[in-house]
Amino acid sequence: MAPFISLYACPRLDPQMPDSDGIITHLAALPLFSTLSASELNRIAVSARKIQSLKGEILFHKGDPCHGFYLIVSGKVKLLFNSLGGSEKVIEILMPGQSFGESAMFMDQPYPLSAQALSDASFIYITKASVLQALESNAQLARQLITRLSSSLHQLFQNQEFNGMRSGKQRIVDYILRQMTPAAALSAVPIVILPASKGTIASHLNITAEHFSRILHELVEHELITVYGKKIEILDLAQLRAVLDSQGEREHAQAAPCRLVETTPAAHASRT
Repeated sequence: MAPFISLYACPRLDPQMPDSDGIITHLAALPLFSTLSASELNRIAVSARKIQSLKGEILFHKGDPCHGFYLIVSGKVKLLFNSLGGSEKVIEILMPGQSFGESAMFMDQPYPLSAQALSDASFIYITKASVLQALESNAQLARQLITRLSSSLHQLFQNQEFNGMRSGKQRIVDYILRQMTPAAALSAVPIVILPASKGTIASHLNITAEHFSRILHELVEHELITVYGKKIEILDLAQLRAVLDSQGEREHAQAAPCRLVETTPAAHASRT
């Protein structure tokens, strides 16, 4: 998953340009548009529009025509496809500040995946025509676009390699650690909030929901974490990181059985 990108007010904005919906401000915060001038941002914003969606709403289906891409302002989105058997495969879980749909837009292809809101969400929809117009007058934008798409492809290859060579436990631990903010990592008991249901995350990591729950239970038994719904408290960050290397995996496999840590707030309070 790409890191969270904070939204901020960009000093390149022209205070004389109306921005009642905040569209220009959000476009300026998108790394792809970092080289655009205020007037170029304004031209893209003119044809952009804000979209609101409810939790569970489908933004587009696989195979729908693609005439633009989305920037997430608030909420969360999952990209997915359904197998022939009807099961859902989650490819990515996206957060505010991230965008999606660019590759299909520039390839003149339908959307290769479906997109569904994981929560109430808001987006800015950016049209293909406005981006193409900006590309004609800004060579740096073209270079940044190539870099972004190449980076996304490289990340996809890395994810496939990681998932193919690591165990289910290592994939889950890696995912948990990637959700941890730098500030949380400095606290005595880092807290991670999962961005989606365990079933959705399990699909993203290419494991079953049952396997996901079983591994979380094992990590709880070894007193590495406690789990309260989507909230995970990391009790031993060093040992959790050790799971990511093969030696750490063997050490945990050979460890003597530990008592089960209760994961109710009352039980946790009794231990502190």
